Amino acid sequence: MTADPTALFASAAEHYVRFRPWYPDEFFALLAERFGLDGTQTAMDLGCGPGMSALPLAPHVDRLYAIDPEPGMLAAGARLAAQRGAGNIEWIRGDSTQITALGLPPIDLCVMAKSFHWFDRPRVLADLDTLITPAGGIVIASAGPPGTTPLPAWAPVIAQVRTAYLGPVRRAGTGTYPEPEDRFTDTLKRSPFSRVELASLDQHVTRDLDQLVGLQLSNSYSTPALLGDRLDAFTRDLRQALLDHDPSGLYHEVIRTEVLIATRPGRSTTP
Repeated sequence: MTADPTALFASAAEHYVRFRPWYPDEFFALLAERFGLDGTQTAMDLGCGPGMSALPLAPHVDRLYAIDPEPGMLAAGARLAAQRGAGNIEWIRGDSTQITALGLPPIDLCVMAKSFHWFDRPRVLADLDTLITPAGGIVIASAGPPGTTPLPAWAPVIAQVRTAYLGPVRRAGTGTYPEPEDRFTDTLKRSPFSRVELASLDQHVTRDLDQLVGLQLSNSYSTPALLGDRLDAFTRDLRQALLDHDPSGLYHEVIRTEVLIATRPGRSTTP
């Protein structure tokens, strides 16, 4: 059984905001260049979470629709938007099956991050074909997807503790993590947005012990809800295992963000 992402991330929203890495500025500069964003366009962040794509993208567009099924994620995003003075974002509770029923205007750019993994991908791409303007497109950004970045030295330490508490099968709420049958690139090439370009961006990140432990509680396979009454024991054992691995309490990582830019054949994203 696969997981319900709405319930899955309900307990992780605050950890998501505090400990997930933001996308690099270069990502949004790339979108602005490729789609000629000049403050007049309309964009959508589908599966927006707390707005880690929506908030930095908002200054480049006129209007942005941030859509997510989890109220806690939307509340966190709206709070951050208010702090930043980003008044051109509309936070909408909804999921990927509802995008054609939300009454949205034509969309010039749809951004999705790891949320794309949870969708019925062929259906979502077909639905987006009815919403996205002729010269518009889709961008899928995935920070640190499996196989794209060498694992840091501390990754097996975390995996060992997680396995001890949650078992060897990657969990996701009451179900299991649904591995994609196809690479995202292959799915896109069979969709209306079959012109696909790839860019990669690397970030060098150093986290302290609290940040690295907090990051684990933002992941779908180790949320506080999933750990339940074992949460305190999990965090205690994880902290000790990481300190045994590296007593400095500082943990380094290179995060690779893979950016898939998908447009319709014959359409250029260059303004």
